[in-house]
This record gives sequence, C-alpha cells and structure tokens, in this order.
Amino acid sequence: MHELAVCQALVNQTVDIALQNAAQGVAVITLHIGPLSGVEPALLVSAFPLAAAGTVAADAQLVIMPQPVRVRCRTCGADTEATPNRLLCGICGDYHTQLIAGDELLLANLELIT
Repeated sequence: MHELAVCQALVNQTVDIALQNAAQGVAVITLHIGPLSGVEPALLVSAFPLAAAGTVAADAQLVIMPQPVRVRCRTCGADTEATPNRLLCGICGDYHTQLIAGDELLLANLELIT
C-alpha cells in the first residue's frame, strides 16, 4: 500500500508548514485528488491516522476533494471534462487531446491551530 508512504510525505509537509507558522496543531488538511493520480482516496484516508500519530496533525480532519479529468483538444482547442479511460474531446470527439487536470495529488489547504 503506497498510500501510507504518500501519507507520511503529506504529514511531513504538513508538520513543516505548521512549524514555519508556529502552529500548535492542524485542524483540517484539504487535498485535491484526481482519478489519474495513482492514489486511492479511501486507502489514503485509512492510512492517515497511522502516519499522523504523534504529530501536530494527529487530530486533523483529512478532507479529500475529488477533481475531474480535463483535457485540451489539439484539434478544436476546447477544454472539456473527460472520463479517466476515455480522454476524448467533449466538443468534437477527437482523441488528439492533452491532459490538463485529473492526475494531481495536491495539498490545497491547511487550517492551522495557533
């Protein structure tokens, strides 16, 4: 389960930010996760308490905001949503697309306790 390693990296980043801001703790951690990120959100949620134990993030609420897959069509130039297994333009249906969102795993926001 590589989600534990992802959680450990997330907790390390969170602890660093909390220390830089002289925070006493972390109340909420908000993540943006796309379906093509390679991370299973449910496994991430279950691994988080283990990774956060004994840190300023131990009591934090982990909030996951799913992100849509978005592509830019190289034929018509449109930016549209797509499904993870079908990266087609939503306007013209062409398969010449570039992935512009949906593969992210992003620490979007921290609510610190000061």
